[in-house]
Amino acid sequence: MKPLHYLREGTIYIFEIVESANKDARKGHKLEHYWLCGDCSANHKLERTPEKELRLTSKHSLHYLRRPVEIAEQLIAS
Repeated sequence: MKPLHYLREGTIYIFEIVESANKDARKGHKLEHYWLCGDCSANHKLERTPEKELRLTSKHSLHYLRRPVEIAEQLIAS
């Protein structure tokens, strides 16, 4: 909820939105802009889900938690 005064801190995210009023109408493209302040963007990022929703996620996720375990298991096996 911080006010945007300067762009030197934080991160700006731009997402393309495809709109269609009905099947026969030509699809329109629109850009939506979002800003995370410096404090928030240090630890979080904004991403679009496959369902086209926006989600705030941690930059410090545990995606690679299993990899060191696999390496350790290979060392024990050999």
